[in-house]
Amino acid sequence: IMGDVDDDALAWAVEQGIEFNVFERQRLVDAVQTARGQGRTARVHLEIETGMHRTGFPPEDLAGVLKWTASCTDALQLMGISTHLAGAESRANAFRVQEQKERFRVALDIADASGQDTGLRHVACSAGVLNEPDMLLDMARVGILQYGFWPNRETEVRFRKLHNIPTDPLHRVIRWRSRIMSLSNVQEGNFVGYGTSYFAQGDLRLAVVPVGYAYGYARSLSNSGQVLVRGQLAPVRGIVNMNCITIDVTGIEGVEKGDEVVLIGTQGERSISVSSFGELSDQLNYELLTRLPHDIPRVVVDTHHP
Repeated sequence: IMGDVDDDALAWAVEQGIEFNVFERQRLVDAVQTARGQGRTARVHLEIETGMHRTGFPPEDLAGVLKWTASCTDALQLMGISTHLAGAESRANAFRVQEQKERFRVALDIADASGQDTGLRHVACSAGVLNEPDMLLDMARVGILQYGFWPNRETEVRFRKLHNIPTDPLHRVIRWRSRIMSLSNVQEGNFVGYGTSYFAQGDLRLAVVPVGYAYGYARSLSNSGQVLVRGQLAPVRGIVNMNCITIDVTGIEGVEKGDEVVLIGTQGERSISVSSFGELSDQLNYELLTRLPHDIPRVVVDTHHP
C-alpha cells in the first residue's frame, strides 16, 4: 500500500502481512508496537523526501532512522526504500527531477553504509519508466501505463521519437459502453433538455442514454460530447444530466431501443479515445479514469475478441 495506512487500518495491515509505506517516525513506532502486540512482523517501505515536499523522511534523518530500525528487527522488516518524482512526465520539470535523483542516491549511500538490508529500491512511476530509465532500479510503480494509457501527450511524443516507433505501441484496456433507453422525435423549433442551451434547428431523432455526470460523464460535455451508435458519431444535445444524456441519432439508419452506445472505445471503424474524450471534458487521463464510479459494472473480456 503506497498511500496512507491510518490508525484503524494499521493492525489489519500487520496482521495480513501487507507491505505498506511509512514516511514518518511515529508511524514506524506505531508499526513496531502493533507488530509486537500481535507477535508478528511489520513489513514496511521507507519513503524518502527528495523534493516533492509531500511526505517522506529527509535524507539527513535517514541514518538515525536506520539506527533505530536496526534495534527492532524482531518486529520490523524493511521491504523497500523509495521516493516519488515531482513531474517526470514533463521536460519542464527536468531540473527538479535531476535534483531528486541526486538526493535519492545520497539516501541510498546512507542506507548502504548502515549495513542493513533495506529491500527493494524503487522510484519510477509510469512517466519515470518512460522518461527516466536510469531510475528503474529494483522495481517500478507502474500505474496508468498498465492500462494502456500515456501519462500525457508530451511523454508519448518524446518516447516514440526517441525509440523511432511510428505508431502508438500501447493497447487500451478500457471500453466504456451503455445502451439506448429511449427514442423520440423532436420537431424543429423546440429546445432540448434543461434550459435553452440547445435549440432544434430541424426535425431531430433523439435517444436517451442512462449515463450522466454522476457516472463520470462530465457536465462540460454538454452540447460538445460525442458517442458512437451503429458505428457512427452521435453528438450530445443539451445539458448532461445527473443520470442520463440525450444524443442526436438523426440520419443514423435503423437505431433501436437497446442499441449499444460506446462512450469510449471502438465501434465499427470509428473510435473515441480517452485522450480525445478528456480534451473535450477538460480532464486529464488520470481524472477521467478514476472518476468512473465503482458501481459501473466492469466486465473482463478476452482481448482477442473485444
